[in-house]
Amino acid sequence: RRIQISTPHSLGILTNSTPPSSAKFRRGYDTQVLKPLLSFLRSTSSPFVVNPYPFFGYSIETLDFALFRPNPGLFDQHTKLLYTNMLDAQLDSVYSAMDKLGFSDVEIVIGEIGWPSEGDIDQIGVDVDTAAEFNKNLIARVDSGTGTPLMPNRTFETYIFALFNENLKSGPTSERKFGIFRSNLTPIYDIGILRPTFRISDPVFNPRSPVRGSSSKRWCVTKAGAET
Repeated sequence: RRIQISTPHSLGILTNSTPPSSAKFRRGYDTQVLKPLLSFLRSTSSPFVVNPYPFFGYSIETLDFALFRPNPGLFDQHTKLLYTNMLDAQLDSVYSAMDKLGFSDVEIVIGEIGWPSEGDIDQIGVDVDTAAEFNKNLIARVDSGTGTPLMPNRTFETYIFALFNENLKSGPTSERKFGIFRSNLTPIYDIGILRPTFRISDPVFNPRSPVRGSSSKRWCVTKAGAET
């Protein structure tokens, strides 16, 4: 009971997720997989982990909705609630599906969420400034304690994807560009986690060079020309 254990889920486990109140888990998975899992999570006071990605759900028309910018919003006719951003709608869709199985009391954790800083030429809203804007707005939103329309006054433990770009990953360009840092350890943008003395323009960090320390310390570095 002292160590929590869970497993993350994409939003592919949902059907009918718009409006949020109509969401439910996919047939078959609901009673055979997710209901037993949610029972286990409840018994161990562990959270249900989901990976909501507004980036994978936005269009040109809904870009502002995905980025927490001012927008007309999404009105749920069943609950009479207005959604001003896509993350709230995604989280409440998960909550609605859990509620239909009787597990509205299980906590929800955001296991992955992010926005790439570079994409393919035909992608709108995929650049450094937009990625920084999304993550800054995300942090402000989850830290505000506002919660969502169906889960008011809640703060969601949230993990941003990702710390580093994945330069060897296959697929579209954006798949390799979710990092806050490049694969050579230099920052792409700052969302408030860099040391005050660090600048985006600082020279590339060389992991082969020893860090300066006291004269009593000795350092090991990889030999120049060594294979990876």
